[in-house]
Amino acid sequence: MIQFTREYEEIGTNEPAWQGCRTLVTIAGQQAPLGDIILKNDLPRTMELFADPLILKVFYNLLDNAARYGGKISTIRFSVEKSEKDRIIVCEDDGDGVPVKDKERIFDRGFGKNTGLGLALSREILDITGISIRENGEPGKGARFEITVPKGACRSNTQAGSGPGTGTP
Repeated sequence: MIQFTREYEEIGTNEPAWQGCRTLVTIAGQQAPLGDIILKNDLPRTMELFADPLILKVFYNLLDNAARYGGKISTIRFSVEKSEKDRIIVCEDDGDGVPVKDKERIFDRGFGKNTGLGLALSREILDITGISIRENGEPGKGARFEITVPKGACRSNTQAGSGPGTGTP
């Protein structure tokens, strides 16, 4: 709990920056204890988010939670959907899903089976730059987290180099 809190104590202390989504998911996937779970990263190589540098922790937390609580999970997939004005980063799995009564409660501090802070802090990290998150999966068919990114906080960097802040792994 102390280590977890220490990692998040810098929320909002660093300036937001453009960061490559696909790279962030790749790094989080290397750090998360996925075991035999397959990670499908279908995010575009050029897609970047303007977000707090701790956004890596958000992707890690989604992967870690899926591995811990997904039950019969075999695959986690990240993809992007476009709406009229926003981009929606989707993290979905084929596990047990989230009960309807808990869909909003999972973002409350203290709710959950481990520290009860992961999704609450993830929401705070995203909120700094106007990004939102919600769970919209169907219980029994898997979790589906939708990260809604306002148009101004998402871009395609066709000049992307390599590394966490530049768009490609």
